Amino acid sequence: MTTVISIIIAIIIFCVIITIHEFGHFLSARLCGITVREFAIGMGPAIFKKQGKNTLFAVRAFPIGGFCDMSEDKDADGDPAHFRNKAVWMRIITISAGAIMNLLLGLILCFVFILVLGKAGTTEIAYIEDTPAAIATGIQEGDKILSIDGRHMYSSKDISYILRTDEDGIVSMKIRRDGKKITLPHVQFPIITNPETGQRTLEYGFKVVGEKISFTNFAPATGGEFVYMSRAVILSLIDLVQGKYGLNDLSGPVGIVTTISGATQEFGIDPKFLLQIAALITINVGLFNLLPLPALDGGRLVFLIIELLTRKPVKPEVEGVFHFVGFALLMVFMVVITVKDVRNIFL
Repeated sequence: MTTVISIIIAIIIFCVIITIHEFGHFLSARLCGITVREFAIGMGPAIFKKQGKNTLFAVRAFPIGGFCDMSEDKDADGDPAHFRNKAVWMRIITISAGAIMNLLLGLILCFVFILVLGKAGTTEIAYIEDTPAAIATGIQEGDKILSIDGRHMYSSKDISYILRTDEDGIVSMKIRRDGKKITLPHVQFPIITNPETGQRTLEYGFKVVGEKISFTNFAPATGGEFVYMSRAVILSLIDLVQGKYGLNDLSGPVGIVTTISGATQEFGIDPKFLLQIAALITINVGLFNLLPLPALDGGRLVFLIIELLTRKPVKPEVEGVFHFVGFALLMVFMVVITVKDVRNIFL
């Protein structure tokens, strides 16, 4: 597969995710009778424009985002279709609809991924390695892992993620054995360090039961996949705030496209991989946009919730400055990440 085709596939995936997000805003705005002046995919100069009855539809040069322009910062006097003149609950729905559509797309992609995969990993132990370290954990074949360090386990991927990201290899487990719940307060797994890279790997020493997808386990498997991805995104954001990850661990649109392109070149067009990475990205976009930060949907929702509770809107000038400063900082951050991603391509 050529590099060009790989990059095109990656860009299409990213653009579909952004389009779904902006379409959520657009559809909810139209249903609430809010004027949408422009619906754009991409940023920068327009390469395609078509004027609809009330909305300009545009495709812009750089596939790094998009927007649904409801001109919230413009004068709302005398315009019943203006965003600010609608009931606060309508505005909350319109602002949150983008993230909701991303999460809904993520759930659908998980559904299709499980269907294509045809199987799902459970949390029941199928096999324990015959080694002193594995036996010393106290886990037995037939045990069902219920939680690790207080976090409920929905699938084998939950187990893998929690153990893979554990720092000392010591965890507390709750399991079900012979119908009884048992707590294993000090389960220790050996950690192997690669002498060349310094990468630390936790050795599980066990395998879980895999089930073929059937009518009875299809929905739980889909839900488990969605919860696993959502939890991974949330925990990664928490780790980022706590300083566990640095700038070099972050990727923007360029980095995401490069990662997808590299994987498709190495392994070919694997539907399972593409479905999984697309689901993870769209869930990431949905949850990230709900963060209460300036310029993000979550930041705008904060002002709407304040208005809902106080029955008094925040002055548009105050909110405008808040989002403008946040947007400027976000753009600077995106430029830094993009430069880092581009530099990594040539290293």
